[in-house]
Amino acid sequence: MIQNKFSEAMAFRHACKIFDEKKKIDEETLYYILEAGRLSPSSFGMEPWKFLVISSSTHKEALRPLCWDQAQTTSCSHLIILLAAIESVKPQSGIPQQRFARRHLSPAQIDAYISRYSSFLKETFESDERTFAWSSKQCYIALANMMQAAAFEKIDSCPIEGFEKEKVEAYLKIDTTQYQVAVIVALGYRQNEQGEHLRLPFEEVVTFME
Repeated sequence: MIQNKFSEAMAFRHACKIFDEKKKIDEETLYYILEAGRLSPSSFGMEPWKFLVISSSTHKEALRPLCWDQAQTTSCSHLIILLAAIESVKPQSGIPQQRFARRHLSPAQIDAYISRYSSFLKETFESDERTFAWSSKQCYIALANMMQAAAFEKIDSCPIEGFEKEKVEAYLKIDTTQYQVAVIVALGYRQNEQGEHLRLPFEEVVTFME
């Protein structure tokens, strides 16, 4: 059953720290994982992200010291850098109007959506720092879906938040007025056996309200 396969993938996934450097993800499977990210939901349907795919050993080795010297950055098959949009999510960029127009709405309906969007996120758009905080949260939705898609295909992953953001952006020559690095994920095949999943009990995490 699909439900069982999903549960199996959840049990398979763990934060893999050491990948088998001899094993590489094939192109078809990589595209499948990236597509899971592309198809992810986002607030207002803005899709405020870009995915930068790195397979070059040269780039991975250069990024490793900027990622707290974590071994998974170089032993993995691919690094995916999730970039959070900055300028394009702001109403004045015209991109939100384009996103809403895809829904085949009337001009009046699009104006109403833009008004609601602008009002809801007014304080968010007052600074790039606040805009990044909002956009990066959307990136984590895509991150989770990519990791789960990878696990479904028996591909290991490790999300990486431990990195020097400004130095990574400088190395990648990213225009930070347009995009900023939200999170990084390493993908590949595990070298060692998976350890025990440590999670809080269901009853401690979930509360049903009557």
